[in-house]
Amino acid sequence: MPAPVFEYPVKVLESDIDEMNHANNVCYIRWMQEAAIGHSTYNGWPTERYIDLHWAWVARKHTIEYLQPAFLGDELIVRTWVAGFGRVRSRRMYRFSRESDNVVVAAAETDWAFLSTETLRPVKIPDIVAERFIMVGEDPGEQLAHAVRNATKWTTKNFR
Repeated sequence: MPAPVFEYPVKVLESDIDEMNHANNVCYIRWMQEAAIGHSTYNGWPTERYIDLHWAWVARKHTIEYLQPAFLGDELIVRTWVAGFGRVRSRRMYRFSRESDNVVVAAAETDWAFLSTETLRPVKIPDIVAERFIMVGEDPGEQLAHAVRNATKWTTKNFR
């Protein structure tokens, strides 16, 4: 069964820290991509499957709102879900929470485009892809809270 909300754990490492002594903004983009790939993989669409079919997701736009800093050693949970699909685009949401106190440290979204790797042009998102993702919406409120309670936990061991 597809996971509506996916949890991806992250530990802030020394290599993630910038001159302000907190996680660098570039790390959030990396964690967003890893969480999205983990969610897709869990739902039956690993990167290799897209490659075999000559398809790919490419980011058109990332938006991140930093609410609290994340520091060395912080353990974060990146929760991600698909807010909706268009004909050739998908909007994915993310919430970064510190595991120790459940404080949301960042909120983000990505506008993804679905491409043919043969033409490098957008193509309609096939039903066999879309049906593996449950649309949660942009601000799912209680639906997200319920989904979070039942979220699939992913570990870096499963991902790598």
